[in-house]
Amino acid sequence: MSIKDWSAEDRPREKLLRRGSAALTDAELLAIFLRTGLPGKSAVDLARELLSNFGSLKALLGADQQSFCEGKGLGEATYVQLQAVLEMARRHFKEALQRGDALTSPDITRSYLSAQLRGYSYEVFACLFLDNQHRVIQLDELFRGTLDGASVYPREVARQALRHNAAAVIFAHNHPSGISEPSQADKHITEKLKQALALFDIRVLDHFIIGDGQPYSFAEHGLL
Repeated sequence: MSIKDWSAEDRPREKLLRRGSAALTDAELLAIFLRTGLPGKSAVDLARELLSNFGSLKALLGADQQSFCEGKGLGEATYVQLQAVLEMARRHFKEALQRGDALTSPDITRSYLSAQLRGYSYEVFACLFLDNQHRVIQLDELFRGTLDGASVYPREVARQALRHNAAAVIFAHNHPSGISEPSQADKHITEKLKQALALFDIRVLDHFIIGDGQPYSFAEHGLL
């Protein structure tokens, strides 16, 4: 059955307009992006099949060009459109964060860092450098590693903080496994970084771990 034959309450576009985007399932959101299905298969059916084949929405959005274009009903044009949408989202969160205080905009801060780091298949450690009013100066991806770790050097973090004349910093790194709980190594390096930056009166405000779901905040869990 074509989506046009569905009741208005079940059609993804109408549902979004009536209830907001958060009310839609992953398949419904993807169907709106795809716009059309295949012969004998609605856009929602195609979206469900793609999510099943890729394993998750995260995996589909983070797929490289070759893997993405091998998906049924997908191709280079769709890949280009998706990359444009993802980049617009990153820039939106960056602009919103730069206009305000990183501490009074925790949801935007999380969304921005998630948009920047969630798609990597390897671990990336980034630093969000802030001025004395906690406004964003720069986000630097300083260290890259493997699937399960990245080497972080406090001296390099301190050097970059001083170069940006930062008064505070927020750390963030991703866990490609999707598990956002901190390891003992995460806790240890955070403490070392905090001690190193304290020598220059630079405050560590938080450390976010980006996995599946809500990013983990060291500050909210009393680890800073």
